[in-house]
Amino acid sequence: MVRIAKKSDPQRIEDLKKKIRDSRYVDEAIQKIAQRLSSELIQTTQPRH
Repeated sequence: MVRIAKKSDPQRIEDLKKKIRDSRYVDEAIQKIAQRLSSELIQTTQPRH
């Protein structure tokens, strides 16, 4: 199967570049990912009744 790339949006790319340079944004994003992973791990390790 051949995948065709979507056209890039220069404004969105610029916005993402700004966000990735912002340490607060990156810290919050990492925190959200960690919380979600922890929540999913807890759900999968709890015995089901």
